[in-house]
Amino acid sequence: MTAALALSLLLQAAQAAPVLAFPEPGLDDSSAYQGYQTRFYRDSKRNVVQVYLDPRGGRAVHVWANAANESAAFTVRDRAGRPVRLGWGAGTAVVADTGTVRSLEYRLTAAAPHVELGWFVLGSMRMERDFQYADRHLLPFSAPPFRVAEESLLVAAIARLPVEERRRHLTLLRAGSLERLRERLHPTIVATRVGAAWRVRIERPSLDGRNRLAIELRTGPGDAVLRPSPRTVAIRSGSGGPVSLVVRVVSDAQTLTPLDRDEIFNREFRDFLAAAARAGDSAGVLRHRRLERQVRAVELLSTREKLMAGLPNFATYFGRDMMMTALMMRPVWSAAMSEHVIASVLRKLGPGGAVSHEEALGGQAIRENAVAYDSLVTAYLRAATASRGPAGDSLLQRARDVLRNLQATRENYHMIDDEYQLPVLEARYLADAAVPSDRKRAFLLDTTDGGGPRLARMLRELALVADRTRPYAADPLPRNLLSFPRRDSAHWRAASWRDSDAGYAGGQFAMDVNAIWAPQALEGIATILPALAALGLDAEVLDSVAPDLRGTALAGYVRDTVSLRRAIRTWRGARRHFEVTLGPGEIRERVRARLRRLPEEERRYWESAMAAAGEPRDSLTFLALSLDSDRKPIPVVNTDPATGLFLEDPPPGPAGGADREVVLRDVAPFVRTFPVALFAAGLGPLVANDAYAPPEIWERFRKDPYHGPRVVWGREVNLLFLGLANQIAGGFDASGRIVDPELRPYLHALNDALRRTLAAVHGSGLEHNELWSYRIEAGSLLPTRYGTSSDIQLWNGTNLAVQFVLSRLPRP
Repeated sequence: MTAALALSLLLQAAQAAPVLAFPEPGLDDSSAYQGYQTRFYRDSKRNVVQVYLDPRGGRAVHVWANAANESAAFTVRDRAGRPVRLGWGAGTAVVADTGTVRSLEYRLTAAAPHVELGWFVLGSMRMERDFQYADRHLLPFSAPPFRVAEESLLVAAIARLPVEERRRHLTLLRAGSLERLRERLHPTIVATRVGAAWRVRIERPSLDGRNRLAIELRTGPGDAVLRPSPRTVAIRSGSGGPVSLVVRVVSDAQTLTPLDRDEIFNREFRDFLAAAARAGDSAGVLRHRRLERQVRAVELLSTREKLMAGLPNFATYFGRDMMMTALMMRPVWSAAMSEHVIASVLRKLGPGGAVSHEEALGGQAIRENAVAYDSLVTAYLRAATASRGPAGDSLLQRARDVLRNLQATRENYHMIDDEYQLPVLEARYLADAAVPSDRKRAFLLDTTDGGGPRLARMLRELALVADRTRPYAADPLPRNLLSFPRRDSAHWRAASWRDSDAGYAGGQFAMDVNAIWAPQALEGIATILPALAALGLDAEVLDSVAPDLRGTALAGYVRDTVSLRRAIRTWRGARRHFEVTLGPGEIRERVRARLRRLPEEERRYWESAMAAAGEPRDSLTFLALSLDSDRKPIPVVNTDPATGLFLEDPPPGPAGGADREVVLRDVAPFVRTFPVALFAAGLGPLVANDAYAPPEIWERFRKDPYHGPRVVWGREVNLLFLGLANQIAGGFDASGRIVDPELRPYLHALNDALRRTLAAVHGSGLEHNELWSYRIEAGSLLPTRYGTSSDIQLWNGTNLAVQFVLSRLPRP
């Protein structure tokens, strides 16, 4: 940074208090965080900057939720190489900007008189996430240096080109030489003496030279910077006390446009929030503090360009997260938010109608485009060797095109569940009587996103859903269910929301996709088609807007709604393939075998919990997590039925007995004690229970616990709460009276499940988290923050809808 630029930033500086901080006194149990601390600031353009300090590795990470989704981080260790506990040196930060350059500055303390800083990683948030997932931040500073493999691949590819062609490619990357380009693969460290203090600047430009990201460290007078090296910085306190640093992060990436609460939330919810603020008793004050914190969290994730999935790990567009949140937040969101989400998803549809799961931009886009570039150069060199001139020239031109826009956003279409979520969201928007018809029509015919009217893209996606579900609708055998894609010859990629390696226990056919989302998507189509006709968008208009849909299953459904209803009925029967029933004896035998594999203290705790609950007291019926490649259920009890409970309309009156039995059967595992089912007192419903699965599944979840028996997910908890509330509310009329006395036992059972689960989740103290875990010490279960949990998560902000809905819920 030049002296003039530094002075300009200083002159335009302003104090900024944290918008949010965790753990927060009075709201959080700090012991559950085990020393982890985080703060959220807004920069001068109101973009979010999160700073988190993780004591387990001595890591300080800065996530800049701007249009490049950036991150800048370092690790602090003492002279013996041990992680140093970090802390805040002041309550506020300083934000500044000049031109396109913005900065955030704060004070940091390190609990040692002599520290060494290393593992500087600057670039995409995804880069930092992958760096930590691989535990690279825990390696000694002397370990081989970290470089982004894909970027190194690109540089090596350029080096393989003939000299003149190489020069053209370097020019496209704004690099004067191959050596200059190689220098961008790692941060540079420059230390400068400033009077009695030091300033250290760690900087890394983007590989294409378009952007610069930097960390500046300033010491106090008398402190010393020792042995600044290409990879580390050593600092010694002049006073012999803890090292104190001023940390400044600087970026010139493009900004996003934040939304505020008046744009996000509807009038009814804002009135609810205002009423909570007027509460005078201590419990009311505490409740309002929690609500206000969650509102701020949702604001931090909401911009005009997109809704971010969560911070710090997912600070970008995720189609599934946006759509699930939009469905769950319908009671509290403005109509514009549903439109915002639907438009964002439609804008990113693939050519065949596939929904984008995640966007790659900034440094992550460079990583993915670098792989594409390497493939093109390799193919070009092969063609040149074979003397295939025209083919080689075409490949070379395509490689240059990649370099010209190396940060071009890329979309990930690997997931399969989001295709079936979009029709549900669209159907509920179009069926909303509170949104005027002319507004809906204008929204669908809008062409400002490019690529024609939104209606055409919506129909393309609906056609994809109709075509993919047609085989099972025509022949309802397990082999025709919706399958995960192959990862290799023996494994399937977990391509729904439980997308960790162990998430679906290695299954091929996910229960949530087949038994819940597919029939719900077809129900959505059955709602959308007449809604379009009511807007004047009949079959003739649809044919003119999307003529390429002729001959598709969707075109058939437009002409023949009876066939659509038949397909829905068929798909609603898909749950039978996943049903598992175990008797008390089998439960006892399998649970005992599973407990024998646990550490002694954990085994004793869960045996005691089972005995206190009188388990196993009777049989257990549940929907298996998935089917294996032999179409057999993999018997893992799971929380996915909460999604079905949330999406289903309440059962009707006397004629709805069978439906009520299904609901109660699906709810039962949530309230029966783990390890028989899912419930853990003082914690909540665990996201999975593998006790009835083979030992190899136990080992999968042990190695990858993200969606396994060690965690509770906020998303699943809120789906359960909203689903139970929806079912209970359906038993009452507008005056608050039960519509049928025969419903009373059913409603009482649901209300008991709701209250019991609410108490357990609230008792965890971690209900605002993306997910949380536990440890067992001295015979007690202690809720614990999950190590890679996002601190604020879009779909966990749906607890606001839970609070609002529960405040209006009649009591049976």
